[in-house]
Amino acid sequence: MDLILWRHAEAEEGGDALVDLDRSLTPRGTKQAQRMAQWLDRHLPESTRVLASPARRTEQTVQALGRKFKLRPELAPGCTPAQLLAVAQWPDSKAHVLLVGHQPVLGETIAQLLGMAEPEFSVRKGAVWWLRHREREGVGQTVLVSVQAPDLL
Repeated sequence: MDLILWRHAEAEEGGDALVDLDRSLTPRGTKQAQRMAQWLDRHLPESTRVLASPARRTEQTVQALGRKFKLRPELAPGCTPAQLLAVAQWPDSKAHVLLVGHQPVLGETIAQLLGMAEPEFSVRKGAVWWLRHREREGVGQTVLVSVQAPDLL
């Protein structure tokens, strides 16, 4: 199974008058989402399941991809790595799964899957981490396939 984690692109700052789920992408964030979407579209199989947090900024990020997607409330800010992995059906899904979400859960999930000593780390805005689960001699392994940042594409 391939699990592709995409952090939403740069969004406007929150404030007293702005609810977190309603924050939109900035013009720079829109460009980041478009760049990353072009890269993803070239590499993702057509059968990839695409799921996103219900936050406006994640929906705007995934819309740049131009593929069908589902908003999943389980991916909203504050979700846990266990919830994220359950939505993805990791490691048993037969399809590639692209999840568009938030920090810190993306970093926490990556750290957990790669067996890192630190429980979390930062994922850049608009970046993609592509992970693969495979079996080798009866042992499950997580392999880091690619890390892409929109500013480097």
